[in-house]
Amino acid sequence: MEIMAKGPEKNTKNKALHTKLLNRKKAKLQEEKKERALRLKALVAKMNEKKNSEDDVI
Repeated sequence: MEIMAKGPEKNTKNKALHTKLLNRKKAKLQEEKKERALRLKALVAKMNEKKNSEDDVI
């Protein structure tokens, strides 16, 4: 009966750091997406307000 040779030990420390960095990157992208949506919403509201005030003048 032969015993299978084990491969090299897995570098779990490096994998954990990589996962941590990826999670940080994902969180940053989500935050930027939320901020962009808020800015767009504010801009749309401002434009609608401007449009309404111009309609009132006419």
